Amino acid sequence: MNETTTMMAMMSEKMEGPMAAMDMTMMQACMEACMAAEQACTMCAGTMAMEGMAGSTMCMSCADMCHAMMNMMMRPMPSTEVGMKALMSMLEATMMMCRACGDDCMAMGDMNAAAKMCAQVCMNCADSCEAMMTSMKSMMASM
Repeated sequence: MNETTTMMAMMSEKMEGPMAAMDMTMMQACMEACMAAEQACTMCAGTMAMEGMAGSTMCMSCADMCHAMMNMMMRPMPSTEVGMKALMSMLEATMMMCRACGDDCMAMGDMNAAAKMCAQVCMNCADSCEAMMTSMKSMMASM
């Protein structure tokens, strides 16, 4: 068992109610996608700033959002309707931010390899957040 798998197993033990049915493998994939997007956005923003290109603000905001999402998923959430809605809202906001950043970086991708990579990683993160939201909808319905 690697460290991430061990951590996810520990989190799973702490969850109660509808949250106990959370797909920890999917959550782990979403956390890893957020971590990758945070790193890609930070690198892309730095590259853009060094090259005098616009767009670094969007990448840094996306990096911050992905970091916050990852932190939120690492904490056991209250198994209440409000807790679930908060997590769903944060997933949706992260998904939207990643798509916006991905679109911006894709537009610059021909000029900048870091932007092209950032766009792909952000779109992957958006897809992972969307998949996590979809898996949580059945838990929300049971509340």
